[in-house]
Amino acid sequence: MNAFVVLSIAIISEVFGSSMLKLSNGFKRIFPTLGVAAGMGLAFYCLSIALKAIPLGTAYAIWSGAGTALTALVGIVVYKERMNKKKIAGLVLIIGGVVLLKLASGGSH
Repeated sequence: MNAFVVLSIAIISEVFGSSMLKLSNGFKRIFPTLGVAAGMGLAFYCLSIALKAIPLGTAYAIWSGAGTALTALVGIVVYKERMNKKKIAGLVLIIGGVVLLKLASGGSH
């Protein structure tokens, strides 16, 4: 499987796990807590697989940057957190950075 596809699965899993943290109520609710464990477990497993073909700095930057941007979007859409110009600018910068890192890697690693 393509390393960037596996990295994408890692990102989505991390966003799911992070989103479940809010619902877990400090790990007091069992099903969201299990969602955190499953999401983070799969995220780190897929990240470790992606690292076989993608340089560490590139993979981690894409994983954390895209995860941060997507988690912020989940907060806005699902949890109705407020959006403002600074958040929009931050998300644009994160996404731009992720795109630049992907271009810098050439996609052939």
